[in-house]
Amino acid sequence: MILTHVEAGVLTLTLNRPDRLNSFNDEMHRQLAEALKIAERDDSVRCLLITGAGRGFCAGQDLNDRNVSVDQETPDLGLSVERFYNPLIRRITSLPKPVICAVNGVAAGAGAALAFACDIVIASSSASFIQSFCRLGLVPDSGGSWFLPRLAGRARAMGMALLGDKVSAEQALAWGLIWQVVEPEQLADKTQTLAQHLATQPTYGLGLIKKAINASATNTLDQQLDLERDLQRLGGRSDDYREGVSAFFAKRQPEFRGK
Repeated sequence: MILTHVEAGVLTLTLNRPDRLNSFNDEMHRQLAEALKIAERDDSVRCLLITGAGRGFCAGQDLNDRNVSVDQETPDLGLSVERFYNPLIRRITSLPKPVICAVNGVAAGAGAALAFACDIVIASSSASFIQSFCRLGLVPDSGGSWFLPRLAGRARAMGMALLGDKVSAEQALAWGLIWQVVEPEQLADKTQTLAQHLATQPTYGLGLIKKAINASATNTLDQQLDLERDLQRLGGRSDDYREGVSAFFAKRQPEFRGK
């Protein structure tokens, strides 16, 4: 269900339930959680790339994995959110390494939120984003209600969440939900090239940038200024900072080690 591949400092995780549009069930959650340990614990991995197999990126929760029969007890969806989706989003956003998402097809529900949680999102021109919760009497989860208004603004977030309309890749780009749109046949090469580039950069410093930008959503200006001071202090003590400055004065390409 989850394919892993490590090459040139890039860990590629592929959601692999193409017959179900890579929708989540409990086993896929467990496999993804195990795969993320590689990104967290392996220092040779300096960039994470997430994509989907087949014609879809991720259709969110597999409804076949949910019991809604009127003659049986209703499922505790909050338990699923607490056990699987919330830890997933927290791990991706707190990972001190860049995370790229290659959206190869439809990203619906939690699948869309998974993409929005990543640091750089590149979508195929055939991809689309759907907040489908409203059609089931549910609310956007996996951080969807947090990411949407911050990325696209309140009006667009409300429209997406209350109507559940499909948003094309080009529209998502115009609204600031994603970074770039490419043709389907270019997606794999484009995202791999970008991931391999990021894997050669000062990974520790990139992790500090990620921490600063994520914190800015809830910090006051004064809090953010103090955080920038503290993170700059840490960055200035890194080996990569020394290497970057040395390479600058020597007029050579730096060789960052990610530390």
